[in-house]
This record gives sequence, structure tokens and C-alpha cells, in this order.
Amino acid sequence: MRKSTVDVLELDEWLTPSEAAQLAKLSVRTLSDRRWKKTGPPYRKLSPGKGGRVRYRRSDVLAWLQGEQKVSAA
Repeated sequence: MRKSTVDVLELDEWLTPSEAAQLAKLSVRTLSDRRWKKTGPPYRKLSPGKGGRVRYRRSDVLAWLQGEQKVSAA
């Protein structure tokens, strides 16, 4: 099945930390903590410094969520 251009554009959409947290069903604080610990999804910093703006690519967040799935030992 071939993806439409719209589907690809939506996957490459840049999300704010708030939007990424909502997609991942996490609090913004938890997402921030995981970014700091380098255990969260890939991100881009748009401006330097501690207060620099951060963005997440939708496809990166979705891929990270897939990698977070755990298999039950039962």
C-alpha cells in the first residue's frame, strides 16, 4: 500500500513539547525529564541555550512509542 503525500507530510510534522506529550500520553514534565536523561524520542532544538525551543517530529515520537512496548512474560 502506497502512502499518500498527505500521510507523509503529517508524519513529518513538527510538534511542540506539549503536542508530543499529548501524543505519547505523558506529561510535558515527564517528556522533558526523558529528554534530559536521553531516554525520550529524538528532538531538535531550534534555538541555543537552556530556554531554547524544542520540537519533535511526529514520526520520531511514533517510532519511539513503538520501541517502548514491552512484551509480557506471562
